[in-house]
Amino acid sequence: MSKIKIALIGVGNCTSALLQGLSYYGKATKPEEFTGLRNPTLAGYTPSDITIVAAFDVDERKVGLDLSEAIYAKPNNTPKVSQVPKTGVTVSKGPLLDGVGESTKDIIQVSSKVDVDVAQTLKNSGAEMVINLLPSGAAMATEYYAKQAIMAGCAFINATPNFIASDPLWANQFKEANLPLVGDDLVDQVGSTALHKTLLKLLSDNGVKIFETYQLDVGGGAESVDTLERTRDAKRAIKTESVASALPYKTSIVAGSTDYVDFLQNKRDSYFYINGVYFCNTPLKIDLKFQTVDAPNAGSVLLDIVRAVKVALTKKQYGPIDAVCAYGFKRPPELTSIEVAEEKFKQYTTV
Repeated sequence: MSKIKIALIGVGNCTSALLQGLSYYGKATKPEEFTGLRNPTLAGYTPSDITIVAAFDVDERKVGLDLSEAIYAKPNNTPKVSQVPKTGVTVSKGPLLDGVGESTKDIIQVSSKVDVDVAQTLKNSGAEMVINLLPSGAAMATEYYAKQAIMAGCAFINATPNFIASDPLWANQFKEANLPLVGDDLVDQVGSTALHKTLLKLLSDNGVKIFETYQLDVGGGAESVDTLERTRDAKRAIKTESVASALPYKTSIVAGSTDYVDFLQNKRDSYFYINGVYFCNTPLKIDLKFQTVDAPNAGSVLLDIVRAVKVALTKKQYGPIDAVCAYGFKRPPELTSIEVAEEKFKQYTTV
C-alpha cells in the first residue's frame, strides 16, 4: 500500500509526540510491541504506512532544521521516548498571523526568515492531508491554513478548538473542493473529558442522579498559557457541552482549564467532583485526581484519524466526515454518545 503523506502545521509538543510515536511503532512487528495503540492496524494501514512530508512553524529555534531535530527544540518539553531518525523534511517558516498570543510572546522566538508559499510548498511535498496543531488561540492562522489546504488539494484535520469542521461555511468549501474535513478539538486517548463522560454515564446507567459535577484542568507548557489567555472560555464551552452529552438530563456542569503551573511542564492534572444520590436518595460524592503527560495523549488518536482520512480519500467522500469527527473530536459537527461514535467509526474504517 502507498504511504499516507501528511503535513504538519505547528512543530510543538504534539508534533514531537506524533513523530516519536511513528518512529517507535514503525519498527514494531510483534503484537506486544504495539502496546499503547488503540488500533495497531486500521483499514489495512499501520503506523509504518504514515510519512511526514512537510512541516511549518514560526520559532527561529525550529525553522530551517530537520523535523527530527526541531521537535526537541525549546520551548517543547515532551519527554523523549524514541530516537527519531533524520526525516529529510526541513521546517518551513509559515506566516505568524495570530499564532503567538500576548502571554506566549516571551516563550516563542519568532523567526525573521521570509514566509514560504504554503500552498505551493504543500503541493511540492505531495501531501494528501494537513494536520493543524497550532495553539488554541490561533483562529486567524487556523483559517489561513485551512484555505491553503484547499488551494493545495489537501484534506484538513483540525486538532484545535477553532471551528472549521463545525462551521457550515468551511464545511461547504471543503465539500465543493472535493476534500475531506475533520475536527474540531482533538480528543485525548485517555483524556479528562472522556473519563468524566464515562464516569457520568456509568453512574447514570446505574440509577444515580447527578446534581452537580466539575472537571478542572491545570497544566504546564505553552499551550496551557495560551489557553488561559485566549481560549479558556471557548474550550470550557466545548468541554462542558461534550460532558453534558453523557447524561440524559440537564444538570449543573463545569468543565475546563483553570490555571498554568510552569513546573508541570507537559503534564496535566485534572480534578473531578461529582455530587448525586442513589438508592433512597442516599448521598454520593466523588473526588478524583488524574495526571497525564499531555502531548502523547494525542498520538494514538491522531494515528487513527490520519488513517481514517485516507479511507475518506479512497472512498472519495468530501466535506465533514461525520463518523471520523464524532470519534476523534470534542466538538464534531454533530455530538453523539461515545458508544455510537465508536460503532460508526468502526463501520467506516472496516474494509
